[in-house]
Amino acid sequence: MRSSGILLHISSLPGPYGIGTFGDAAYQFIDFLKKSKQSYWQILPLGPTSYGDSPYQTFSGNALNYYFIDLDILIQEKLLSKKDIVMHKVNPKDINYGALYEDRLPILKKAFFRFEKNKAYTKFLNQHASWLHDYALFMSLKKFFEGAPFNQWPEDIKMRYDYALTYYNDLLKEDIEFHKFLQFKAYQQWFLLKNYANKKGIQIIGDIPIYLAYDSSEVWTQPQVFQLNHEKEMTNVAGVPPDGFSEDGQLWGNPLYDWGYLKHTNYDFWVARMSSQSKLYDMIRIDHFIGFEHYYSIPAHEKTARHGVWLDGPGYELFHTIETRLGKLNIIAEDLGRVTTRVVELLKNTGFPGMKLTQFALYDEGNNASLPHGFPVNTVAYTGTHDNETTKSWFKHLNTKTKTHVLRYTNTGSRESVTYGLIKETLKCPSKIAIIPFQDYLELGDAGRMNEPSTIGKNWRFRTVHKDFTIQLQRKIAMLTKLYGRHKEQRDEIYIES
Repeated sequence: MRSSGILLHISSLPGPYGIGTFGDAAYQFIDFLKKSKQSYWQILPLGPTSYGDSPYQTFSGNALNYYFIDLDILIQEKLLSKKDIVMHKVNPKDINYGALYEDRLPILKKAFFRFEKNKAYTKFLNQHASWLHDYALFMSLKKFFEGAPFNQWPEDIKMRYDYALTYYNDLLKEDIEFHKFLQFKAYQQWFLLKNYANKKGIQIIGDIPIYLAYDSSEVWTQPQVFQLNHEKEMTNVAGVPPDGFSEDGQLWGNPLYDWGYLKHTNYDFWVARMSSQSKLYDMIRIDHFIGFEHYYSIPAHEKTARHGVWLDGPGYELFHTIETRLGKLNIIAEDLGRVTTRVVELLKNTGFPGMKLTQFALYDEGNNASLPHGFPVNTVAYTGTHDNETTKSWFKHLNTKTKTHVLRYTNTGSRESVTYGLIKETLKCPSKIAIIPFQDYLELGDAGRMNEPSTIGKNWRFRTVHKDFTIQLQRKIAMLTKLYGRHKEQRDEIYIES
């Protein structure tokens, strides 16, 4: 069945506390999706962010970002009062991560001190015992060592000697319990929100990075899974080689997996990861999927990505193992990048839908293997992703020849409506799912960009305000969704208000 959805991260939702949360605005957005005849809400990774604020560089592959805990819900639960919320002045159209870093934990600590442990909390601790305590200790140690990455901690706790673990577990007992409480509340609020979405007929598309951050709980506790030396230092790191967009390539700096060890252990690490993520989301988009077929390995001492090599990944064996042990999961493969015949074969063998971007397909006349009308059915089509310019900005920066091609292909008479021209091409294409970034529905330019790869300081800050979610926009999206056959109930005629 053809269907569609909207991409908008939790952080971008409106609200009074500096960042979007799992609270009222999220429930209102689900209502907006329902009335807009959508089937999916796609978000970015939900993990706690580290330096650079990227949701693709988190302190844990299992933990949720405590910034997303809704304070108004804590007030309703009598764990907070309005006077407890002391924070920097908020710009409703921006996210000040520095202010959040200073403000949010002291507020949440007040809720923690009022919280009384109950059966639900005990059940949560038991359900997440495989990772929760290690994560809570990791975060408590980071605070104790003034934010230093784990490889700069004293040798005994960096290497997790038994006597050091005993000492710090006792020393940091209260802070460890605090971080467990934060995860309890984050998980509790998230699943209430997800259940609400599912009852409204909205499925959540989550997003997981292929790689984990070096300074993460998993790398600290399970170094054998990664390419590290005996001192837990990285030997090789992830990235992509130089291309037309970057003469030095992209040096991501994440530790690479030791695929030999993972194969020897029947891919237990990835099976556990996919098992937990399949509970958080209805469908999982795996970022940088091509890295499972071949990955770019850069010596850890290098300053750029120029001097790396391509190596073979685990390929189909990994996903066959996951399916054998967990059953068939709903997965979207982010296959953008160096797509070889072997990547195509891997997609075919797994049956996962790949991704198609209308911006890329229309980028240069005559050089595309498949324009939008030729997208394969088993794909998920987007105008662009969180890493791309908004469609309005993308068109503005095209050369004259390509602009002419885009206008002809989209049958667009004026440049002001090019964004909706691309939205329509994306919705009408054969792909079984079409996802439109909300910024494109708002026809935003540069101010709507979520991320510019290889830059730090200006990314992940986009926010909506309540007045963006108008009845007129809702009806317009619903009309387009029905027009291109992407709504399961083709009834109740929709009219656009002038």
